[in-house]
Amino acid sequence: MQGLIGRKVGMTSIFDEQGKNIACTVIQAGPCVVTQIKTEETDGYNAVQIGFGEKKEKNTTQPLQGHFKNADTTPKSKIVEYRDCELDVKLGDVVKIEDLFEEGEGINVIGTSKGKGFQGVVKRHNFRGVNDATHGQHNRQRAPGSIGAASYPAKVIKGMKMAGRMGGKRVKVRNLYVVKMFPDKNLLLVSGAIPGHKGAYVIIEK
Repeated sequence: MQGLIGRKVGMTSIFDEQGKNIACTVIQAGPCVVTQIKTEETDGYNAVQIGFGEKKEKNTTQPLQGHFKNADTTPKSKIVEYRDCELDVKLGDVVKIEDLFEEGEGINVIGTSKGKGFQGVVKRHNFRGVNDATHGQHNRQRAPGSIGAASYPAKVIKGMKMAGRMGGKRVKVRNLYVVKMFPDKNLLLVSGAIPGHKGAYVIIEK
């Protein structure tokens, strides 16, 4: 497995050769710097660690400052590790989108979904609601309804779909593909939507 770190720019759409309109997400992917190479002998497993995004030195702890100086690079705001990476790289190398991806290639994208706050069952779990104010229903249009029996089991079953906090979780979207690449601007156009707000960090995996 291998990939890059990027930042979500926003969404747009383009037309393909058949004239079909494709909704795309624009990602500024890389350039990423190799900040550490882990091996079986020193760390117990093989992995490549990359960093992306600039961070002020005054906001970086001294151990991390030394970590980045070993790679001869400036402090990075986001670090990701790829195990069993097939890339032949050295410490301090810069990895760009043209080194990894091709147009039409399938990818997965990982990000943190937008936080929606405390939401009811209609929005959170797609409950239908009552949708009918007759037969004694009063202000029950968006209520969850019954959640279980009385004396037995005398508790709410774990995993019951109820109101609660929604969003703000790590989400992986699979089976996307690279629609177009702009290597000079480090931009990827990816089919479909990806999790997160504009400016959020995302991880692109092959």
